[in-house]
Amino acid sequence: MMKRRNTRPRAFDPDPNAPQRCCDMPDCTKPAGYRAPRSRDSLNQYYWFCLEHVREYNARWDYYKGMSPGQIEAHLRADISWDRPTWTFGQGPGPGKRTMPNEEDILDPLDILGQNRRARAERARAQAEPRIPAHLREPLAVLGLDWPVTMVDAKAHYRALARKHHPDTNQGDLASEERLKKINVAFTIVKTHLQTEELEKAG
Repeated sequence: MMKRRNTRPRAFDPDPNAPQRCCDMPDCTKPAGYRAPRSRDSLNQYYWFCLEHVREYNARWDYYKGMSPGQIEAHLRADISWDRPTWTFGQGPGPGKRTMPNEEDILDPLDILGQNRRARAERARAQAEPRIPAHLREPLAVLGLDWPVTMVDAKAHYRALARKHHPDTNQGDLASEERLKKINVAFTIVKTHLQTEELEKAG
């Protein structure tokens, strides 16, 4: 079987477009096969070095040399927007111009806006539904009950769970016994809350 020849250059191969000249490092007579930018303001103008000296040059290279922290931050911000002007979302390029986008006109391949719309709908639905008292959230989850719940429904659901997880029904299984303890505690909390509500309404 004929082996496929690898035509990709190796990591440290010389630049095939390197000029036929010696290294730009003084007193170096090795071929210059590697380029390096002359300065921050002349990134398209190069020195040509041998491999040893281009490594030395790159190790010392500091793009932000001579710049203040504020200048460095401004430069990084410009790079983020590819040196193009930016403005606050919803604010046009001119003074006083507002250009609020229409969600339907925005390309949304990850359905981020759809998720936001669903989240808003869920919040609105949650606000419209009766709020579950905080101390009942976990007990209701243990009992598998939705809120609001009546005493009749709570008792019926509790009896069904108690029968299902009773140790006698599960041959003395310890896990079922622990589950039944949690169910008993949860039902006691829900029952006490419902009884208190009934007393308050009656009073």
